[in-house]
Amino acid sequence: DAIKTSPHDFGIPREGGRRSAEDQHVLFLKGASKCDGYEKKSYHQSGNAFDIYGYANGKAHWNIEILTEIAEHILEVAKVRHNINLIWGGNWKSFRDYPHFEMRE
Repeated sequence: DAIKTSPHDFGIPREGGRRSAEDQHVLFLKGASKCDGYEKKSYHQSGNAFDIYGYANGKAHWNIEILTEIAEHILEVAKVRHNINLIWGGNWKSFRDYPHFEMRE
């Protein structure tokens, strides 16, 4: 729903949605996640998280300013249109994960 009125085009990378334990573990071994998929599970494994990238001029990008504008839009659409309070990794205090969103139960 958010993509229809977003100030910038965006997408979800192949590994940015739901992940199996094996897929999560591969990302952990690459240093791309703090969750190993087995002992420490990711919200991606339950389908309660997704990552995005900005998209411009035919290419994916992770420009922080643009990701922030997209994130603000996604958060608003989720809340206003769907009554969903998403958590955005760009608001975390310990480290910022600008492409990341999750729903906590």
